[in-house]
Amino acid sequence: LPAPRELGCFVLVLLLLLGGSGSPGTTPPPRAPWAEEHGAVPEGAPWGRVRYEAVKKHLGALSKHYWQYLACKVWQEGCEQEEKQRGEGEASWGFPLVGQDYLEILSAWYCSFGKCCETGDCRIINNITGLEAELNGQLHGQHLAKAVVLRAVQGFLQSPRPPKALVLSFHGWSGTGKNFVARMVATHLYRDGLRSDCVRVFVSLLHFPHHNYVDSYKAQLQRQISETLQRCRQALLIFDEAEKLHSDLLDAITPFMALHGQADQQRSIFLFLSNLGGNTINEVALEFWRAGRAREEIPLELLEQRLRLELQEAAENSYAHSQLLRENLIDFVVPFLPLEYQHVRLCARDAFLARGLPYTEATLDQVAQMMVFVPKEEKLFSAQGCKSVPQRINYFLP
Repeated sequence: LPAPRELGCFVLVLLLLLGGSGSPGTTPPPRAPWAEEHGAVPEGAPWGRVRYEAVKKHLGALSKHYWQYLACKVWQEGCEQEEKQRGEGEASWGFPLVGQDYLEILSAWYCSFGKCCETGDCRIINNITGLEAELNGQLHGQHLAKAVVLRAVQGFLQSPRPPKALVLSFHGWSGTGKNFVARMVATHLYRDGLRSDCVRVFVSLLHFPHHNYVDSYKAQLQRQISETLQRCRQALLIFDEAEKLHSDLLDAITPFMALHGQADQQRSIFLFLSNLGGNTINEVALEFWRAGRAREEIPLELLEQRLRLELQEAAENSYAHSQLLRENLIDFVVPFLPLEYQHVRLCARDAFLARGLPYTEATLDQVAQMMVFVPKEEKLFSAQGCKSVPQRINYFLP
């Protein structure tokens, strides 16, 4: 159902459509007592007593066929019943002022207001243009992650009937942007972002802290995922600190990723965020730097191959040895490169802008110089990425 504000606008437009504005050449209706008490009403105003009675009459007589039509057009509910009645020849357009054209206009207006026409669900907006713009403007030093995430999500959403869920596995050091990108995806695919009831976020150490209760966690996790998939035709499931998830929990959710339901347009996206492979990614980035090559020259194939090899060599009973890898359920292994000095400066600039604070180039340098850089010899990569940058700018407040 629509939110209260949207429902209020919906009813207002319905009243306007039902009230009409009169036909050319008709005599204006007499003014209502309310109008006489509260001042003059312009001649021809639609809210006199006659109009009021007409609106009241139309609202009181509004048939269930109209409501079914609107519910089908706007919320995609009751469409089968509405089609059945029309096929049986039941009259749906019995009022002189409100006909199919009016309802088409009204449903189009509501969908435009709720951004639900294309997706069929007002909670889902799928703003790929906005996602691309934010990835380009706010995610620094991650040319591979930008390209892979955008291409994977866009292709998946454009597929009429995807055979399985989209599964992306984010890898890299802390502070390189994994959570940042996951939040971007939620923000631009759903009207309420991470607060949407179509989005679920699971943090391993927060939601599943004790391995002694794996069986209990498994039932809870399966129930929550199942409820989300039933509630939303397009669901987003995010697993943070995925390397700390017990492999039994991962194996318990693989059936949700392997196949989709029978309903048309049913789709789901799984994002796994992990620090696994961070050192491998950093080694490749350092090799390119020492060879005098730009980090933008690092190919996805090279990093993906090395990451998969590292995951396969990981300890037993881990993220790497779950069915995710054994059954090739991960569509893309997404590497997040370590951040360099210039990237930290850009993060500092964004933090100042987000808070509406003035800054200078010297201030950005000061913030970047407060971070710890590794390896010890080159001091090339920020050990914390951009994670603590928003807190660091507090030192520069007046």
